[in-house]
Amino acid sequence: MTDTIENKSYRILLYYKYVHVENPEQLTAEHLRFCKQLGVKGRILISEQGINGTCSGTIEQTDAYMAYMNEHPLFKDITYKIDDSDGHVFKKLFVRHKKELVTLRYDKKLDPNVKTGKRLSPKEFYDQLQHEDVIVVDGRNDYEYDIGHFRGAIRPTVESFREFPEWIRKNLPEDAKNKPILTYCTGGIRCETLTAVLLEEGFSNVAQLEGGIVTYGKDEEVKGRLWDGKCYVFDDRISVPINRTDEDVIIGKCHHCGKPEDRYVNCKNVTCDQRHICCEECEAEHEGHCSDECKVS
Repeated sequence: MTDTIENKSYRILLYYKYVHVENPEQLTAEHLRFCKQLGVKGRILISEQGINGTCSGTIEQTDAYMAYMNEHPLFKDITYKIDDSDGHVFKKLFVRHKKELVTLRYDKKLDPNVKTGKRLSPKEFYDQLQHEDVIVVDGRNDYEYDIGHFRGAIRPTVESFREFPEWIRKNLPEDAKNKPILTYCTGGIRCETLTAVLLEEGFSNVAQLEGGIVTYGKDEEVKGRLWDGKCYVFDDRISVPINRTDEDVIIGKCHHCGKPEDRYVNCKNVTCDQRHICCEECEAEHEGHCSDECKVS
């Protein structure tokens, strides 16, 4: 049974905004000081392109964080995806300056505020998913796809986002350039950039799921339909449910025994640390290792 909101004393905030930051290094230092004083934990990236963050804290701390951001001239209109929690989902606080909010290293400068794909609401995205001629591209890494994805979506054979331009050139055929292409990612930020890349690469009919998978799962009309499995998240929860109907299924398979599973663990061998899908029984049997070699080394 799902806990009621009243039983939760912490919250998780997921957010981003593409906006020009004049002095990102200075803003990073200021933001780090504020977050330390406030007591939130998480991972917040700041660049000249804007801000991208996930943080957790008590209800009072997250209220104070959003109030602070709403008073900031650059960040006052950010939309937050909010989850309730029993406690922190991060062990530490990281506030860092980066050259790009989403590391791409594309050969052209991209600005999602100027050029990006059409934004679709969850209901619009749900409707478009059911069109026969649509191409659905998962805008995440391959391991994220493996525990959950939209039905019929293409699995990207990429281990990092910067591989997407080359993947697009090799895997999307020339005759797809005029077909409708849908993209999606966890919270929306990667699709802002991915759709811009697709447009630059000559694809003319490109759209993205506004607010990402997380927003789709919370939509009261769609209720996560046509999503199979769980959604990978970059915090201690590892994955979260999206489909809130009786259509919900497990699509991942245990790395060791092959039975249906949707939980990830990291290999206990620190020199390996491979992220792999693993059931509780196999985690105990293999002592958290991904292979016999890692177990004995």
